[in-house]
Amino acid sequence: MSNTAVQPRRLESYVYGSWVAGTKEGQTLLDAATGVPVAQIDSTGINFADVLDYGRKVAAPKLQAMTFHERAQLLKELGQLLMAQKEEFYTESLHTGATRPDAWVDIEGGIGTMLTFSSKGRRELPNTRVLTEGDIEPLSRDGSFLGQHILTPLQGVAVHINAYNFPIWGMLEKIAPTLIAGVPCIVKPASQTAYLTELMVRRIIESGILPEGALQLICGSVGNMLDHVTEQDAVTFTGSAKVGRMLKNHPAIVANSTRFTMEADSLNASILGEDAVAGTPEFDLFVKEVAREMTSKAGQKCTAIRRVIAPRAQVDALIAALRDRLGKTAVGLPGDETTRMGALASLDQRVEVRERIIELQKGASIVAGNPDQVNVTSGDAEKGAFLNPVLLYADKPFEAEAIHDVEAFGPVSTVMAYDDLDEAIALARKGKGSLVSSVFTNDPKTAEKAVLGVAAWHGRVMIGNRDTAKSSTGHGSPLAGLIHGGPGRAGGGEEMGGIRGVKHFMQRTAIQGSPTLLSAVTGRWIEGAPSYQGEHPFRKSLAELKIGDQLVTEKRTITLEDVEHFAHFTGDTFYAHMDSEAAKANPFFDERVAHGYLIASFAAGLFVHPDAGPVLANYGVDNLRFLVPVYFGDTLQVRLTCKQINPRMNSQHGEVRWDCRVTNQRDDVVAQYDVLTMVAKTWPLAATPA
Repeated sequence: MSNTAVQPRRLESYVYGSWVAGTKEGQTLLDAATGVPVAQIDSTGINFADVLDYGRKVAAPKLQAMTFHERAQLLKELGQLLMAQKEEFYTESLHTGATRPDAWVDIEGGIGTMLTFSSKGRRELPNTRVLTEGDIEPLSRDGSFLGQHILTPLQGVAVHINAYNFPIWGMLEKIAPTLIAGVPCIVKPASQTAYLTELMVRRIIESGILPEGALQLICGSVGNMLDHVTEQDAVTFTGSAKVGRMLKNHPAIVANSTRFTMEADSLNASILGEDAVAGTPEFDLFVKEVAREMTSKAGQKCTAIRRVIAPRAQVDALIAALRDRLGKTAVGLPGDETTRMGALASLDQRVEVRERIIELQKGASIVAGNPDQVNVTSGDAEKGAFLNPVLLYADKPFEAEAIHDVEAFGPVSTVMAYDDLDEAIALARKGKGSLVSSVFTNDPKTAEKAVLGVAAWHGRVMIGNRDTAKSSTGHGSPLAGLIHGGPGRAGGGEEMGGIRGVKHFMQRTAIQGSPTLLSAVTGRWIEGAPSYQGEHPFRKSLAELKIGDQLVTEKRTITLEDVEHFAHFTGDTFYAHMDSEAAKANPFFDERVAHGYLIASFAAGLFVHPDAGPVLANYGVDNLRFLVPVYFGDTLQVRLTCKQINPRMNSQHGEVRWDCRVTNQRDDVVAQYDVLTMVAKTWPLAATPA
């Protein structure tokens, strides 16, 4: 299917509850592959102070009244809806010059990232509105004064200023952790591809899934918006380091210490190990990965391989292999089935890439591809922003500063030779900080030395070899569970990274007080807070159970027979349980001791209730510690306290965390741990529909 001319549409911003067109004609956006006008964009007339205020006053209270799970559930519903509408986004994406495989990363990759955050939010976060972090810190000898770190949502908005290369992924990977944190978002897409972002935001708003004001969109300039940010807001930026530094130093951001995250220019490197000679699987994987990173999205990726670092002995074979592979890359209209690489985002972008190639030639020479002569299999080479892949070679890379300073944001990479691994590491470091590096080797020592040598200069390092050939997501694929960012010229930020990304939009606060009041704030029972004894807590459903419900059990004395039976029954005949002389020689014990797992088993026997009831399953223990040896004749007792209740959405049960404290006859704590159970919300359980 070829890209055809369409009537330009006027893009609108979604602000303070309605779609608003700019008051001026604005900029005309062209189809990257055909040069046909696609849209007009302008944000003149918008009151940006009101946009920020609307998010703070209208959306924030609604979002922050929800729990983490409720907010994550909204993202699940939204992701499922958008995935069902993906073909509309694919069609619109053709205007950006992206082929369908390229658009898959942007569209389904973006939606998938949001769904991953939704899943992690419901799986890893409690179903509460406040997040505790770390253990309780005792601040007094008697336990009456304690400290606890908590995280709560920022009381402002997050302004996300995004790049043109991933108009959907760039938005969704940022708004997902922000919304889970409970912070409203204002998205400002790069103008060149804003029509695709606007289309998706329209579908999001139409769905009515998000609370009003949780997502606002600016199509066009953000004007004086940053003048109005406060200490409770956050700003993220993806784009050039020059613009990023300008925004980072905005007077309001500096004066208010507004959180600012930047993901900027990145001269990412990939290192071919000395063991990965021509003919090895690692050499072939390296060639494939470099070529893919050069041509995917026409090289317009912040994670693309810009510097190809290879052993001098392998350079000729590598260049020949890359020249052959790149020469087979069909460049043309992104909708054509034969096309393997579409266009750059705009004709202006092509001009800029050509200028950068001229700069790179100060220390490197072109060995494949002609930047001034474009060969296409379809489309018009002059009207479309097409460019064939260009490979350069630097024989003396330490003397060629431009290859470590200049980024041609397109299908351009430079091969550089090294004589030993120390040189390869030094070359990777000359990028002054990058989002990602990769090392292709099958030698463990090479992997260790290379990774440790470059890690401090990179946000992510991927190791490629024959074992991961089929499963690896590749050098250039940011993943929701891992940080996306890098030090130095890459911006110094960290996006995504799973729950780490959520915490970026929350304030960490150390609270101090009595156990009772800290428990009230955090929703978790703390030693010293009120407890309640009565009916066995295992007989209570979530509708009846409350934090602090407690059971103090009967006692049980440990005997020689108990220990020997457990040892022979389980096969655990460790000498400290079976040999008196060996146990006495151990610096930790005075005599033979009971097994730790015997203690945990006997503890369960003391606190469980045998009858069918609301407790449906035990699914594990956390933080199990054996603190004092248990000898024959010691008497154990358990105190079990409901510590945290975490109801699951759309389910008949929830998770209950119990504080389990096992003591001996002297009231020494011999074991301490959290017991995790699944408990019914009501009992008896409602009948399951047929």
